[in-house]
Amino acid sequence: MRAALYDRYGPPEVLYEGTVPTPVAGPGEVLVRVHASTVNGGELMGRAGKIRPVTGLPPGRGFPKRTGIDFAGEVAALGSAMSGLAVGDRVWGALPRGVFGSSAEFVVVRPRQLAHAPAGLDLVQAAALPAGTTAITALRDRARLREGERLLVRGAAGGIGSVAVQLGRAYGARVTGLAGARNLDLVRDLGADEALDYATTGPADLGPFDVIFDSAGTDLGAYRRLLAPGGRMVAITFDTRNIVSSLSYVIASVVFGSRRVRFFSGNPTHRLFADLTGYVESGALRPVVDTVHPLAGIAGAHRALEAGGVRGKHVVRIV
Repeated sequence: MRAALYDRYGPPEVLYEGTVPTPVAGPGEVLVRVHASTVNGGELMGRAGKIRPVTGLPPGRGFPKRTGIDFAGEVAALGSAMSGLAVGDRVWGALPRGVFGSSAEFVVVRPRQLAHAPAGLDLVQAAALPAGTTAITALRDRARLREGERLLVRGAAGGIGSVAVQLGRAYGARVTGLAGARNLDLVRDLGADEALDYATTGPADLGPFDVIFDSAGTDLGAYRRLLAPGGRMVAITFDTRNIVSSLSYVIASVVFGSRRVRFFSGNPTHRLFADLTGYVESGALRPVVDTVHPLAGIAGAHRALEAGGVRGKHVVRIV
């Protein structure tokens, strides 16, 4: 089958479309024919070799490597001892934490890693939303955002930030979104009460907030000081220029701070994907797609995300 691969760490140009064996669903597994995947920030760091200081893995281990975390597609085959799914079912989901490879024609997953995709939503467009389970976990489960609270979303036009803005509105919060100047109208259209240009609006111009959702990872200390008493801050990424010090700051906030910065790496399960489906079908969420790239253009998809200024997700079309 066709898949996105790379044989060494480096810039987006190391990526290419190659072939690997087609997986087979074993007992209790599902073979999914992937219609589309997306590009996520963690994949950029992995491809560039930036997470090796954290993982401790040797530089040449495990090549060729694959990319892609989330997916939308249809059930192609079922292993034995399976129920609740049928061949042809439309599904979406993600590979387990630390596993890459959904930018390919097929993936094998456990049922807990997927759910039925929303009815009536094109699967290529739908692929822009599975990463949004991170926003559900951050706002609903970690921050416990309540109606009437003040929410700041950094990276409000991005793939996960755009979902956080919509969820904030659905949860009844007063939403302020920080984004690039050209994306402010989009952020307002998604439901933000206020959309501000991050280039001209700094921490000194903001606050206080009850909840801060941070998908930028920079200047965590400055934004943490904007929290009101009892405020909660959830960060979903590190400062890629200095991952170790950024991680150290998060740990220090837990040990020494009264306003803790919560950080987590998404590892969604069936319940979260089913919740995501429910939000879409209720009208609370819609996908935001920046660009749809062919699998052969995987390097361009990575390059576009690295360039910044994204509006939603960069989607990689497989079928």
